Amino acid sequence: MRQKPVPKRPAPAAATLRARIDRALASGAIETAARLAETALAGGAGDPMLLNLAAWRREEAGDYAGAHQLLQRALALVPGDPLVLAAIAAVLRKEGRADDALVIIDRSIATVPHHAPFWLERGYIHDALRNWAAARASYERALSLDPALAPAMAKLADLAAKDGDPIAGRRMALAALALDPAEPTAVCALATIEIEARDGAAAQQRLIALLDRSGKGVKGEDRIRALTLLGDALDRQDRTADAFATWTRAQQAFRDLHRTDLAPADGRPSHRMFIRAIADQVRASPPMAPPPPPPPVPGAAATHVFLLGYPRSGTTLVENVLASAPGVVALEERDTLADADGVLIANDGTMPALDAIDADRLAALRAAYWRRVAALAGDVDGRTFVDMNPFNGIKLPLIARLFPTARILVMRRDPRDVVLSCFRINFTPSTAAWAFSELEETARHYDALMTLTELCRERLPLACHEVRYDRLVTDFEATVRAVADFVGLEWTDAFLRFDRTAQARGVRTASAGQVRRGLFDGRGQWRRYADPLAPALPILAPWIERFGFDT
Repeated sequence: MRQKPVPKRPAPAAATLRARIDRALASGAIETAARLAETALAGGAGDPMLLNLAAWRREEAGDYAGAHQLLQRALALVPGDPLVLAAIAAVLRKEGRADDALVIIDRSIATVPHHAPFWLERGYIHDALRNWAAARASYERALSLDPALAPAMAKLADLAAKDGDPIAGRRMALAALALDPAEPTAVCALATIEIEARDGAAAQQRLIALLDRSGKGVKGEDRIRALTLLGDALDRQDRTADAFATWTRAQQAFRDLHRTDLAPADGRPSHRMFIRAIADQVRASPPMAPPPPPPPVPGAAATHVFLLGYPRSGTTLVENVLASAPGVVALEERDTLADADGVLIANDGTMPALDAIDADRLAALRAAYWRRVAALAGDVDGRTFVDMNPFNGIKLPLIARLFPTARILVMRRDPRDVVLSCFRINFTPSTAAWAFSELEETARHYDALMTLTELCRERLPLACHEVRYDRLVTDFEATVRAVADFVGLEWTDAFLRFDRTAQARGVRTASAGQVRRGLFDGRGQWRRYADPLAPALPILAPWIERFGFDT
């Protein structure tokens, strides 16, 4: 949560209403103050503090566009105001525009460098950007400025829990709760540690207390996460019916919070329809002829690998296996193709004729890609670079045109396990995460991406190799040797120590805990949930058969 608005100067609201707002703020009743601020605005008032309060209320309700509009009005009245800028940064982060948010919060920090809440927001933004070291440094800076800032301590506890350091995680979570017994991130960090230790009952008790505390419970993203973890705690106890019902509650809470900003609407197709639009264009276009190898790009990797498939299919495992080898740089789920997307893919999925793109534009897009890779992953010049993003199947038409010599690894896992796993995970808000918030839509989304991926493999000049999760966990060495041969890597026993690589790299996908523990066999999880999965099974049946998981 961003810093709550506080009054900075008198406002021309009615005296009695303003006095009520000031009393509410003084007593910590921010919700009451925000409601009164909206009343004042409706009556013609319009000072920055009132606008900031009203924006906070809309932000809490998930109306980020409305909050942003009010904050821009406030900024027009007080240009450069660091509190208003920080509020805008928080809203941008929640809108999924973390890069823009970082620029804005750094302006606030440059103006008031010793204000702890600004550093806390900077940590949240770096978390969203998956810049873990920068997030940790920002939280630590916030705590150095305000040792009683419980959310910063809680976020450090959460980072430790996700890094597989239960001792540090528990110590910092308890310290955060000593500062604020209702701190939700600290409670979730402790529950995460308990679930990984297979103590589902302790996590369940802790999470129920958080959700039901004083009849109010937690709201927003904190509620979604707590419900998701509660489902996991129930799953640990083999209470599958209760677990699935709780994950369903979590997904409904996600929908309730993000309906305004993520649900399909005029001008915003669903993520599934976006994928289908690209598939229709690939289907309608003649097969792409193999383009000539592109000219060298300064800073490019010697060997370029795209690792894709579908979320929860095993991409994180394979990425860390490959990252264990000398001379390999791997990047975890970053939008390296953002520049090409911005030029070549419209919001509805419409693309230009890729064969007709002129050489200068292609060269500029390749250079932009490698600059982005260098900024995110460091120097890859002359090395093997693994670009891991499960959703890059959507980008295969662009990959075929921009990087015709790239090697493509396609993960395959039982569709039933994949869909169940996607439904039970608390993903970062996005239009794809919206698809995962309803079981049958998850299955339809899977069908759409598999259809596009297979079309691209049939009609585009792509060098592909399938990696089956079931074979990886049952015949690890043979499967990895085949992958290494395809990529052009020599076998190394370091592949066998991928769990150490994961621990050192700080994996942050939903598979982090499993990968850090070594080779985890997650096959057949769906069988325990066969009854609630029943509505999705007819949609998945063709892919279960096609991929050979029906035996």
